[in-house]
Amino acid sequence: MDATANIRMKSPAHPGSFLKSEVIEPLSLSVTAAAKVLGVTRATLSTLINEHSQLSPEMALRIEKAFGVSMDTLMQMQTSYNIALTRGRASEIKVAPFRGKPIKARSADGRAR
Repeated sequence: MDATANIRMKSPAHPGSFLKSEVIEPLSLSVTAAAKVLGVTRATLSTLINEHSQLSPEMALRIEKAFGVSMDTLMQMQTSYNIALTRGRASEIKVAPFRGKPIKARSADGRAR
């Protein structure tokens, strides 16, 4: 694995910045024009592309329909971004490992397996 791949894994792109740099800017669209294409308000799109909000599944589908970027890819980007943020805060999350008896798995009907 090269250094670039390692950096991307630790600091994945926010889907909003990806949308801005890889879709909106190359198409020379204003935020207002792109929002109109997507059927959302300018404020809604602005908060996404400026990384102040998360990508919702509905917005991902809108982007897929309008610009052809896979909804699945966009949602995976959001998940990777969320994981990286949370891993970066791992030292702040205080939880001790469970040391008791293992919990038996149960089937959907509630019976122990």
